[in-house]
Amino acid sequence: MAEASHNIETIRNIAIIAHVDHGKTTLVDHLLRQSGSFRHNEVVDERYMDSMDLERERGITIAAKNASFIYKDVKVNIVDTPGHSDFGGEVERVLNMVDGALLLVDASEGPLPQTRFVLKKALEQNLAIVVCINKIDRSDARIQEVHEEIFNLFIDLDASEEQCDFKTIYTVAKQGVALLDPSEPMAGKDLKPLFDAILELIPPPKGDPRGPLQILISNVDYNDYVGRLAIGRIQSGAIHLNDEILLLHEKSQTKAKVKALFSFKASEQVQVKELHAGDIAVVAGFEEIFIGDTIASPLHPQPLPRIRVDEPTVGMIFSVNDGPFAGRDGNQVTSRKLKERLERELLYNVSLRLDSTGATDSWKVLARGELQLGILLEKMRREGYEVLVSKPQAIFRTMDGVLCEPMENVVVDVDDNYVGVVTQKLGNRKGVLTHVSTKGSGRSRIEFHIPARGLFGYRTEFLTDTRGTGLLNTEFGGYEPYKGEFASRTTGAMISDRVGQATPYALFHLEDRGRHFITPATMVYEGMVIGEHSKSNDLEVNVCREKKLSNTRSAGADEAIRLTPVKPMSLEQAMDWISERELIEVTPKNIRIRCRILNPHERNRALRGPV
Repeated sequence: MAEASHNIETIRNIAIIAHVDHGKTTLVDHLLRQSGSFRHNEVVDERYMDSMDLERERGITIAAKNASFIYKDVKVNIVDTPGHSDFGGEVERVLNMVDGALLLVDASEGPLPQTRFVLKKALEQNLAIVVCINKIDRSDARIQEVHEEIFNLFIDLDASEEQCDFKTIYTVAKQGVALLDPSEPMAGKDLKPLFDAILELIPPPKGDPRGPLQILISNVDYNDYVGRLAIGRIQSGAIHLNDEILLLHEKSQTKAKVKALFSFKASEQVQVKELHAGDIAVVAGFEEIFIGDTIASPLHPQPLPRIRVDEPTVGMIFSVNDGPFAGRDGNQVTSRKLKERLERELLYNVSLRLDSTGATDSWKVLARGELQLGILLEKMRREGYEVLVSKPQAIFRTMDGVLCEPMENVVVDVDDNYVGVVTQKLGNRKGVLTHVSTKGSGRSRIEFHIPARGLFGYRTEFLTDTRGTGLLNTEFGGYEPYKGEFASRTTGAMISDRVGQATPYALFHLEDRGRHFITPATMVYEGMVIGEHSKSNDLEVNVCREKKLSNTRSAGADEAIRLTPVKPMSLEQAMDWISERELIEVTPKNIRIRCRILNPHERNRALRGPV
């Protein structure tokens, strides 16, 4: 077993924070490699820290990860954080574990909304900041301009004079190179300037090694052998294997015994016998523990302030799948299983909330944004769950007697040719243009202040409008008085009127009615949405119709039917498209859109309203 160091001066705890896709995970990979954390001949995946399948597929970090390396006999605990605003809760809770942060900024894009968000949280915690301007090898790099933009961002966030006097390192994370001067040649360089800056500028942890034990739980995990794991920084005291400890929950306390104790080596957990103030500990030995709890000494139980994160702004109803095809794809289909899964997610995700709807088979899940809800659903379907979900809704509040709604600050980076269409579309959704700037490379940056509900259904439309070249980023902009109604989807739905298998013949003759969501041979049921009607009303159709056989033949009658290619709708696209009248059926093998009320007579009666 590895022994922990007793000298608090030989420990550094840092987080790496940045906007999405600015290179955090790649930089952490190279820090671990160059510090000797891996054997010389060890095969290590690229983006090693992104261990979840979804993270590798989407190229984003979803959950914060812990790792460590040794440099010049100093142990550096490093936390790789998500860059997307929907996972801001992950950033907020891990900042409690560190004393400094590496702020990574793209040399071309400069500071973006999530850069502002994570830096604001870091400055509030009074963390030491080392700025890394990354991707300086880009052909469109604006190194000096971006440096000035970062300085202006510190000023905008009311940073102290000391915080504004930050040190800047220039990096190419992909090549594992760091420079003190961007004009230096990169050949033969490594990350040594960044390693040295971490040791020099990030202070050792504060804490009293001789005080009573205090550990604030910032993360929880699970181990098949020892059960639930609590992860947090030791604020004071020391913890040993087999120690008696006290868990301080929000309103109660529980005694426990330390069954296992782990520390980080690279991103692996290695067993140790003891850990001391300043280090990050992984503790096992309890049945129930939550993020925000305190592990304390039974003789001197002193709770630490609980972790608080910004409130969620978007809600979605999750309910049991009651459709005709329920249970065909998944094996987790009951209300009990669904409730247990949602409650388990709350243990790991501090920014999620679960509210009752009054029904025994449905719950309202509150989150930071559509992406966070989409990731949760994608994880659940891969675990064998079937679930029905509603359209995401903004969470309204009454403040001083006035109905208020969440707002978003939107930054759009697009080709100059698409500025007009983006401005028009966001203007129609109650967006107010706040700033326009040109980058001099045929691209513009435009900023809007818009209701959060105005972005529902827009992201896919935005990618289409900008031919996939636009970048859209958001940041929570507080609550403001309700901005009024605006036009939503103007098209209706094509709805199957029976159970069966869709035929090419039927789909071909429905092509002039609108676009399809399904392909031939897809199994359908009564009330399932098979496409988008080009007019505003819903249309019930028979997609199982086959060509009648006759004794006569006409020229060309038997030619192959050519259908317009259909790309199956993704979960995010379905969340964007549906209205209040529809639901999404999410299963391990299928994403279906269906009417909330499957029976056409009951559906029409509900549309007419009470007589």
